[in-house]
Amino acid sequence: MNNQASNIARIQEQAECLYSFADINHALDRMANEITERLSQENPLFLCVMKGALVVVGHLITRLHFPLEIDYIHVTRYRGTTRGGDLHWLVEPRVSLQNRTVIIVDDIMDGGLTLAAIIDYCKQAHARMVYSAVMVSKNRKREKGINFEPDFVGVTTQDKYLFGFGLDYEEYLRNAPGIYAVREA
Repeated sequence: MNNQASNIARIQEQAECLYSFADINHALDRMANEITERLSQENPLFLCVMKGALVVVGHLITRLHFPLEIDYIHVTRYRGTTRGGDLHWLVEPRVSLQNRTVIIVDDIMDGGLTLAAIIDYCKQAHARMVYSAVMVSKNRKREKGINFEPDFVGVTTQDKYLFGFGLDYEEYLRNAPGIYAVREA
């Protein structure tokens, strides 16, 4: 095992499990019910924020039993690091957002800058309605100018560095079957 793989394995072994896979499934069931109640008659477009929301969207849409479309957007601030930087737009949606009900699905609401930028993008593309859903919402002060919370939230956590169920640690551990907090050294 190389040094990077050894370090990642150590991080995973020492992490604190905040939400088990069963907890996440319960949260996804609840989110699906809430989304169904509000959007089942809207023919919504689900916009998956890559890469983190890939796991969330895959599990969430199997719980939704109404017509919907899926596309993705790839915007990042982290670029394989543990600290956010400038926003980088890598891929825009292929489906027109004009006059659509759009639900942006992301892995986490941290400071809110990325989600706010995507919401603004959707509005500028003339989406009729824009909703947001996140698997994790951190209990923390949002960045300056961010004055909203996601419409649909799976779980909430303290302000810790997280991985699992789509969330990464230096591009690894997205496949961990729970939400884990990295133990501080």
